[in-house]
Amino acid sequence: MTTSTPLSDLSADELAARLTTVRADYDALTARGLKLDLTRGKPGADQLDLSNGLLGLPTSYQDRSGTDLRNYGGLDGLVEIREIFADLLGVDLAAVVCGGNSSLTMMYQVITAMLLKGGPDSPRPWSQEPVVKFVCPVPGYDRHFTMLAELGIEMVTVPMNADGPDVAAVRALVADDPTVKGMWIVPTYANPTGSVCSPEVAAELVALPTAAPDFRILWDNAYAVHHLTEDELKSADVLGLAAASGHPNRPIMFASTSKITFAGAGVAALAASPENRAWYLQRLGFASIGPDKLNHLRHVEFFGDADGVRAHMRKHRDLIAPKFAAVEDALSSRLSGLGIAEWTAPTGGYFVNLDVLDGTATRVVALAKDAGIALTPAGSAFPHGDDPRDRNIRLAPTFPVLEEVEAAMAGVAVCVELAALEKLSA
Repeated sequence: MTTSTPLSDLSADELAARLTTVRADYDALTARGLKLDLTRGKPGADQLDLSNGLLGLPTSYQDRSGTDLRNYGGLDGLVEIREIFADLLGVDLAAVVCGGNSSLTMMYQVITAMLLKGGPDSPRPWSQEPVVKFVCPVPGYDRHFTMLAELGIEMVTVPMNADGPDVAAVRALVADDPTVKGMWIVPTYANPTGSVCSPEVAAELVALPTAAPDFRILWDNAYAVHHLTEDELKSADVLGLAAASGHPNRPIMFASTSKITFAGAGVAALAASPENRAWYLQRLGFASIGPDKLNHLRHVEFFGDADGVRAHMRKHRDLIAPKFAAVEDALSSRLSGLGIAEWTAPTGGYFVNLDVLDGTATRVVALAKDAGIALTPAGSAFPHGDDPRDRNIRLAPTFPVLEEVEAAMAGVAVCVELAALEKLSA
């Protein structure tokens, strides 16, 4: 059902008639007994199959220098895997540390170390401050926000624009308040908007005057190589920009192979200034004698080099790009012109950001649940799950098979329209 007339322009009688029709569509949807899930941005089984060759690797247990990788040591990771990450992230090899499977763990380690010990340029540990605040671009990544909430860090929000965080809003928060100690950003194909932080915005962020001398930008480049089109955008050189601005310690970059190879058995990486890197390794040295270097070698043998990763990611693109196209088709065919929803058409990453009529997102999610379609809770892309406009829904189409994405998104579109009609008719 499509119309070029915005629903808000319909008369009361026209709204009532349309509501009756869409309720019938929804009843038909619920009668299908669906059981579909669009809640988490996980790789599908076919994507994981792409990396099954890892299961027979490594074929050796020595690195190229002859070091026995079965033993302790190598706190900063196997040099060969560090070389691959350095190439992919556009940073110097000396900046990179490779660890276990989770970059989220590395982020947690950094923040907790700042709280307990402070950083290289901290006047005192963050835990000794009266309050600690983080700038959080929204919509954003829910796990970033829940981590801060767990650690008792207050969150202040700024809009996430198409070219990155709203710099003017960030500037206003950091200029005079020394309790604002850091900010999150997913710079390339952001979760969930798909935004890409421009080099200009990145340069401004690292150059901003901040009241806190140890202000940190946690640069979570989780989707740096997760392209959905042949136009493969490159991330801004945030470490180089920061060094040139006189704030080399401001950004700390994170990445992993979690959505490249096996989500639970990949390799995570951190990249930072020499001072930050040494600080991180000093803290890490009290908790570890070295990472799983055999898993590092396994990935090196599997990929060969960074170009091997890029070729592998094109295989991922072939599998998931049709699913994103299915999201676009379902939303466009039902909702275009109605004036009740906007959504992104990302060129990379794992999500589609859907904004529905103000005050209806929670209702859309509930309607979908009753129809057998699980969606991420409304507002999850905001700190504490609190979307002040109750309009934001994150869609994650990668995990289900294509046919399930098509069925789920057709149902979501019905729920969006029904929730809007209910509100407009009230």
